Amino acid sequence: AKLDLRPYGTNVEVLLAAERGDVTYGFAAIENMIEGSVNATLDTLAFESDDLLIKREVVMNVNLNLLVHAGVSLSEITEVRSHPVALAQCRRYLAQQLAGVVITTTGSTADAAREVAETDVRTTAVIAPRRSAEVWGLKILAEDIEDHPENQTRFVLVGRDGVDPPSGHDKTSVLIYQREDAPGSLVGILHEFAARSINLTRLESRPTRKGLGDYCFLIDCEGHISDEVLGDALRNIHMKQGNVKFLGSYPSTYGTEQEKNTNREAVSNADSWLSGIRAQIR
Repeated sequence: AKLDLRPYGTNVEVLLAAERGDVTYGFAAIENMIEGSVNATLDTLAFESDDLLIKREVVMNVNLNLLVHAGVSLSEITEVRSHPVALAQCRRYLAQQLAGVVITTTGSTADAAREVAETDVRTTAVIAPRRSAEVWGLKILAEDIEDHPENQTRFVLVGRDGVDPPSGHDKTSVLIYQREDAPGSLVGILHEFAARSINLTRLESRPTRKGLGDYCFLIDCEGHISDEVLGDALRNIHMKQGNVKFLGSYPSTYGTEQEKNTNREAVSNADSWLSGIRAQIR
């Protein structure tokens, strides 16, 4: 079936459109390898959404370019526009090649490209992916200007149509609100996972907006909500430690075979490390 694709200016607008039912699914950035979490996405899922669940995750390479109107040279540029995360990923290039220019933040790289394309001001450039140049008729003045060529961003597909069955290589995301901020409370939460050998792939604290110093915990872990061992861990946390908001169970980007290869490599590296230490015994 043909998809009706609708662009929105920000990740928050995407998520809220999916929450309202304006679109069936939303696709938003949630984490960057260099800059870390996209807090606007996390906070919208945590505090402004009741029905959205993560359905899929996609990890994409980040390749950013300097886009301009045709015929514009680097020396003519007086302003650069882009999303704050994209600008942060190109700090070195901006400092070396465009020191002193005005930096303007936008809701997205696509918004920045549209704004520049629709204006007659030729001294404004934009940092955006190659696709934006193709869509808006801009020219690529400099390619791959990101500070870290290996940079990646994780995106999530969200929807309101329930949880998909387990795929065999799943990940589950939850938000945990402590009922009492007491010494060892986080340890108690983590113990429920560790006691069942459930691997956490992400642990992050976020302010609850209820008071200064009041935090909740975002946790990504291996497994599906239908797995009895994971369900048991979350049941115990909900019963003993705090309230749990389920954000979704979905196929992990890295499938079982890659996980097995990674685990084998990790075991080999750990064996080599231990052997090196033991070799020093006299």
